[in-house]
Amino acid sequence: MRKIIHIDMDAFYASVEQRDDPSLRGKPVVVAWRGARSVVCAASYEARKFGVRSAMPAVRAERLCPQAIFVPPDFPRYKAVSKQVRAIFARHTELIEPLSLDEAYLDVTDPMTRLDDGSVPSATAIAQIIRAQIREETALTASAGVAPNKFLAKIASDWRKPDGQFVIKPTQVFDFLTPLPVGCIPGVGKVMQQKLETLGIATVGDLRLLGAERLQREFGSFGLRLHQRAQGIDERPVEPDQPVQSISSEDTFARDVPLSEIEPMIRQLAERTWTATRKTERIGRTVVLKLKTAQFRILTRSHTPDAPPASLEQFTAIALALRDRVDLPASTLYRLVGVGLGGFRERDETLPPQPELFGAAE
Repeated sequence: MRKIIHIDMDAFYASVEQRDDPSLRGKPVVVAWRGARSVVCAASYEARKFGVRSAMPAVRAERLCPQAIFVPPDFPRYKAVSKQVRAIFARHTELIEPLSLDEAYLDVTDPMTRLDDGSVPSATAIAQIIRAQIREETALTASAGVAPNKFLAKIASDWRKPDGQFVIKPTQVFDFLTPLPVGCIPGVGKVMQQKLETLGIATVGDLRLLGAERLQREFGSFGLRLHQRAQGIDERPVEPDQPVQSISSEDTFARDVPLSEIEPMIRQLAERTWTATRKTERIGRTVVLKLKTAQFRILTRSHTPDAPPASLEQFTAIALALRDRVDLPASTLYRLVGVGLGGFRERDETLPPQPELFGAAE
């Protein structure tokens, strides 16, 4: 039986801003650039009372909370604090799986932590120690969920936010899950919820009663995963060293633009992405172009050449060629573009360079 802790920093970006600028404390802070195309990176709990949430358009956040104080994000500062927090995690276990700058899974089944008498503390005690160390060393708060697996620990960490902790013991799993809305299961969005509602499923308890065979008939392999989560089963281990799978950069235009005007941004984003890929020893093969129309329709085009792009020039040329595979009317306007490199492999797994980069389009 694993002992998993999910640590989630409370309103992380906004809390860092409030910590570093005392004049912001107790006030509704929204971390975002101002502008029609900006989105909220984070909102303090004072701003959340007005309905402001992360990923919300900044203009809507301003309508909901006119008195909000907008602060532009400072990611280098947030990364530095995140590094501090991860150093605290590393005192207790080597099995740390970061999910983002502000949250991570920790496997403390066999922890490094020892109490003064030499005994091994419980997972609950370790979570309390970690949260106390974060508060003392960073002047920030974190919430924690403690459970037998990652799925349950992540739900639990949100149960007593902010600055709270919730424990789901193995004997409590069924009782805890039964009344929860089925939307608490990862992968169950609004569309899937509607499909499940047509089957009379509103809660995890309802889902459990439907059975594995019926769920598999209705939803294939995802149906089996739904069945497992309804039982509280999640065998995924905490993976501390997940290799890079993809690297990308994207940006939103100040105004909607036609495809013919996108080349400068593609070149800029390609350079940004290429620079980021130089920081990993792994080699990427698949070039991806992402576009979002003014109507929020998302399109992606990808190409995997015979050999990985060997230079920024080659990478950029492929990204620009992918633009020509967009078959929407010339009058279509776009609000966002992204350029990425995926399909990363270890250096010794990649093929030697070939003279021809462009093969048949995929």
